Amino acid sequence: MKQSSVKSFFQTDMLLYLTILYLVEFVRGAALISFLPIYGDKALGLDLDVIGAAITAHYMTDTGLKLAIGYLLDRLSVRTVVSIGLLFSLIGITALQFAVVPWAFITAAAVYGIGISPIWIVCLTRIKEDQRATQMGFLYTVWLVGLGSGPVVTNLLLDFNRGLTYWVMVGISLAAWLLSLFISGTRSVHIDVVPFRRQLAILGSRLRDMKLLLPGMVLQTLGAGMLLPILPSFAVKSLGMTATHYSILLLIGGGCTVVGLIPMGKLSDSFGKKWFLIAGFLAFGAVLFALTQKPPLGLAFFWAFLLGISYAAVLPAWNALLAAFVPPGQQGLGWGVFSTVEGIGGIIGPLIGGFIATRYSGSSVVGLAGIMFIIISMFYVFFPFRLFKGEAPPPIKVIK
Repeated sequence: MKQSSVKSFFQTDMLLYLTILYLVEFVRGAALISFLPIYGDKALGLDLDVIGAAITAHYMTDTGLKLAIGYLLDRLSVRTVVSIGLLFSLIGITALQFAVVPWAFITAAAVYGIGISPIWIVCLTRIKEDQRATQMGFLYTVWLVGLGSGPVVTNLLLDFNRGLTYWVMVGISLAAWLLSLFISGTRSVHIDVVPFRRQLAILGSRLRDMKLLLPGMVLQTLGAGMLLPILPSFAVKSLGMTATHYSILLLIGGGCTVVGLIPMGKLSDSFGKKWFLIAGFLAFGAVLFALTQKPPLGLAFFWAFLLGISYAAVLPAWNALLAAFVPPGQQGLGWGVFSTVEGIGGIIGPLIGGFIATRYSGSSVVGLAGIMFIIISMFYVFFPFRLFKGEAPPPIKVIK
């Protein structure tokens, strides 16, 4: 990243946003990848389909509010939207101590999902048009460090003391909310004043332009969502791992993703995004399928390494591609709509994954997800190359 790009990216407000994003994603990773599946299974004795329903409820509120949050960010101050959202998340995490029955467990997860979207969409609106994939790579580095360190710390703490694990999550959620109160009271970006119906018409036109991308947007989050409720139990029952081994697996996969994001972002800026997406999804799917063959510990760690690299290849290229379709002047609403479309798979995935794991096995879920990612890769082989150049569709005139 060029020095001028770094300087503009690390403005005072952006540092605060990135800190809040890290804390929010730390708790999200801790909750969804470790705490909810392990606590729900071992402490509450819930079936995997109930745990999947709780994660689905989380993503349902998260995704359902993305469009509204994007609209609000175009009209209200960032501080108002982010702080109110994070207050709801804090309430949801706090309510987990009372979640002794399935409906309370699911409800707490749903309330927790309310406050996740705003800070992420705010960070997306701060990305500059030039060097977009590179800056996306850095943003995803912060996101993944939080998302990855959360479950690693949680896994270690859960073996030691479940109560301490819970209070760590509450404390970090509280810190994120308190920091949000220091956000500037200005709106997220300078926008054109356009009626809401007209904004939806603009976005509808962009969605029609990118209609060939929509299957991939849904399927990739569907495949990832299927894995969330079953990962800890799959690691223990199918791979024979201890909690420490599982933490190492997450460290290897997440660490390789973090290290690879910025280089992969630069390479996709330079060489185009198509083959990064194809190779990344293909490798991701193949490795997931390989994990169902119950490899020895050392080979499982190697597969985690490849998973991290393939994920690093996909993320910056994919989000830079989506960014070409965000209408200028409606960035909050634009990212809200696209995140909502992507979130459809996140809503359905955990429910399907938990159901299949309960009826069959965790290996069946991992194998099916692997096949889905391979299909996505093949889909992009035949996708029109013009859209992979990061070129926005022809500009649409807005009549004020």
